[in-house]
Amino acid sequence: METVRHAVIETSLGDATLVADDDVLVCCYLEIADTSAFGERVVPLHDPVLSRAVTQFEEYLAGERTDFDVPLRADGDEFSERVWALLQDIPYGRTTTYGRLALRLGDKFLAQRVGRSLGQNPISVFIPCHRVIGADGSLTGYAGGLERKRLLLELEEPPEVRAGRLF
Repeated sequence: METVRHAVIETSLGDATLVADDDVLVCCYLEIADTSAFGERVVPLHDPVLSRAVTQFEEYLAGERTDFDVPLRADGDEFSERVWALLQDIPYGRTTTYGRLALRLGDKFLAQRVGRSLGQNPISVFIPCHRVIGADGSLTGYAGGLERKRLLLELEEPPEVRAGRLF
């Protein structure tokens, strides 16, 4: 088996492509057309990393899982890797803003750079960039599309908040 391999699964968000390299998950893309760069396509059940990732992703989308323990490796520049590490500290059902992340990195003026790093997150959902919103509470930027971001945030919405919504 090639070191890098992938699986494409159908989800409530559309097709998801999960990519593993050795014993870690390195990518989760929503609705990607060209998978030729992701090695051999495999059946997830026959691959321990992809099987675990698929199971946990499906449990998450079913509302049965609030965190992931699949081993991850997100490769990027040093700044992006710092941003992605901060994303993993955002609890399920909570959000933060680009500005708050920039402050945690030491400079409020890094908010746009934080946004660019979020747009390059290779392991969406598992590294929850969907939990980052605009300073005014608006949904802004998501590589998987704003509708998917809204769906993910609704999935994670605490029951008491959901009960108080008018729509």
